[in-house]
Amino acid sequence: MQHAMLWVAFAWTLLSAVAPVDAAPKFDAQRAWSHMETQLSFGSRAPGREGHERCLGWMRATLDSLADRVQVHSFSMEDPYGEGRLELTNLRAVYRPEARTRIALAAHWDTRPFADRDPEHPDRPLPGANDGASGVAVLMELARVFAEHRPPVGVDLLFFDGEDYGREGDPDHYLLGSRRFVQDHPEYRPRALILLDMVGDRDLRIPYERYSATMAPHLARAVFDRARALGLPAFVPVMGAPILDDHMPFLNAGIDALDLIDFDYAPWHTLADDLDACSPQSLEQVGILLVSLVYEGLGY
Repeated sequence: MQHAMLWVAFAWTLLSAVAPVDAAPKFDAQRAWSHMETQLSFGSRAPGREGHERCLGWMRATLDSLADRVQVHSFSMEDPYGEGRLELTNLRAVYRPEARTRIALAAHWDTRPFADRDPEHPDRPLPGANDGASGVAVLMELARVFAEHRPPVGVDLLFFDGEDYGREGDPDHYLLGSRRFVQDHPEYRPRALILLDMVGDRDLRIPYERYSATMAPHLARAVFDRARALGLPAFVPVMGAPILDDHMPFLNAGIDALDLIDFDYAPWHTLADDLDACSPQSLEQVGILLVSLVYEGLGY
């Protein structure tokens, strides 16, 4: 009897030491914010610029130290707006590569080459704090979370290049990286893809993105139900606009995909898209939601 009681006490001690850490990983908003600052320190991350190369090197080095595997998907194409070629690179940071059930979390890491909605400086490149850096910042902090707390399913962090290269009125030259990724990886079939784009707005308000809600309604409803259960006020279950974004190639391939985006953002495509327009508290709400979806299940 005494041996049995000792065994129970030992087992309880072991579980109490392990379970809380594994059950509820913490998303650190300040770490995510530091990733925003790092990206903006590179300057423009538009393809062909020095900041683009520096940012890619930083992401690769960081992810190599955290993920089980990092896959580099590079491709070249003619520049639709100039001479020469564009050299673009997508990254896939893989956790639990042996798992058949996989969740993809994605963002674009490039910035727009020109601030075409800025009335004073339409030809200058964007800082790209919210539009680019915010989604990457959340994913880079999640990379740490997944490294320290092994997720219960396979997780892929996808970083797409060339999302914002197109000019207005020319939709064929947006989404360059995600289109090519889907084209070159027809066998890639995650259970769901959740895209983060413009999720750092100081006044964050994310509605249903219309394409997502129409083409992947069960995923959209499950994610917003989870946000409500977690008490995250940034997620508002009302219908928003349809957005051409990196989730579309996946939806068109028959993969459930959801775009989390606050498109009501006055600094969009202007030089005012800087850190002052963003907030670590916004990144935190998105991070808390994604941690819950990975460790507690998508809910559909």
